[in-house]
Amino acid sequence: MNLLDTIAAVSTPYGKGGVALIRISGDSAIEIADRVFAARSGKRLCECEHAKMVYGEIYMPDDRDRHTGIDDVMAVVFRAPHSFTGEETVEISCHGGILVTKKVLSAVLLAGARAAQAGEFTRRAYVSGKLKLTEAESLGDLLEARSESQLALARGGMKGRLSKKMSELYERLRSVLTSIYAVIDFPDEDLSEMSREEMEMHLCEIRDGVEALKATYGTGGAVSEGIPTVICGRTNAGKSSVYNRILGYDAAIVTDVEGTTRDVLRETAIVGKATLLLSDTAGLRDTDDKVESIGIERSIREIEGAELILAVFDASREPTEDDAMLCERIAESGKPSVALLNKSDLGVEPSAKLVELCARFSRTVSVSAATGDGFDELSKVIDDMFIDGDIDMENDAVVTGARQYSALCSCCELLLRAISDMRAGMSLDACCVGVECAMSALGEVDGREIGEEIVAEIFSHFCVGK
Repeated sequence: MNLLDTIAAVSTPYGKGGVALIRISGDSAIEIADRVFAARSGKRLCECEHAKMVYGEIYMPDDRDRHTGIDDVMAVVFRAPHSFTGEETVEISCHGGILVTKKVLSAVLLAGARAAQAGEFTRRAYVSGKLKLTEAESLGDLLEARSESQLALARGGMKGRLSKKMSELYERLRSVLTSIYAVIDFPDEDLSEMSREEMEMHLCEIRDGVEALKATYGTGGAVSEGIPTVICGRTNAGKSSVYNRILGYDAAIVTDVEGTTRDVLRETAIVGKATLLLSDTAGLRDTDDKVESIGIERSIREIEGAELILAVFDASREPTEDDAMLCERIAESGKPSVALLNKSDLGVEPSAKLVELCARFSRTVSVSAATGDGFDELSKVIDDMFIDGDIDMENDAVVTGARQYSALCSCCELLLRAISDMRAGMSLDACCVGVECAMSALGEVDGREIGEEIVAEIFSHFCVGK
């Protein structure tokens, strides 16, 4: 990817629509657009006002006499640095037919632009300083948002809530490091703004700030990335029916035959404010069926890898040994778990033995996969377990990604080590190393100090026109 090239792409979804948008960005954007665009006013785009729409027609660049137009369009010039990418940019709005859109883009590419790669426009905005890395990631989240909570988090990130908090902590850490450098470099002169005790106090306060940000990942991750969730239970307890009810459509085959589900089925569902990465698993029981046994082994692995366990029990029947073994396995895992007492519509009270088994779970909810009763309560339970109600998702700084969280964890560990070294009376030269590394880890969160491979990976998940 050469960031000095002028690039172009269709920025609207593929398919037939009312309007399609072709975006051109780079030093030669206006010059390239002038080769294919003729304004009805006779003005060239390079003579047009910034951010003002101009009506005209698109031609192929080799049609010098401009006899055969491709489409009537509207064009807008955004002059650097006052554009999304910070570069010279032209946006052309044409009619949204598939063929006409392709022909307009082809004309622009023939005129000298290069086809943009996935996320390249947003990456250029990041490189030019128009966006912090956390803001760019939030933009990607906005495009993928499927729930109001995801949308609110993305909007907050794009407003720079996390970025601003990170900048505050980063600058405070820089101030401490500057004072340490002053003492190291000029030990005989009183140039440092902080005493050793003040340095330690500031490092502790910064670490508290980083820890507070880390704590928001429980909510941010649950909403944005999703919670790996397994639906498990013995055969014919109604697991697949529960799975279908949560999804809102029939994704799994449901029959009265035991062992119908033999492989792991995966879908994503919005439940309350949380996003669940659902896995429907084979029923747990002793079996001589080789294929079913493989499915059961996979079910056990899913339980071991899940962050939330939804265990389904048939509340109209006495629990079996298989139910008891499942409860034991879940209790030993120590993971958040919900016992779903299914078939509440039958009006049968759960047995005392089943109630006793379910007491080992984090929460118990009575549901009916047949009627949908109890699933609103399940949504509230999951929100209580994973969503911090004190967090304002759009207006608070919230950590939403594993990459951000990992960098903050590293920063906390390094700060703790630096504070410990200071308290142990080690020289500032030795303490300085930990503070420098902590500052580097903190800088990774919003892209101040981050490798090219990570940046490329982040933007590769964007669509081409963004």
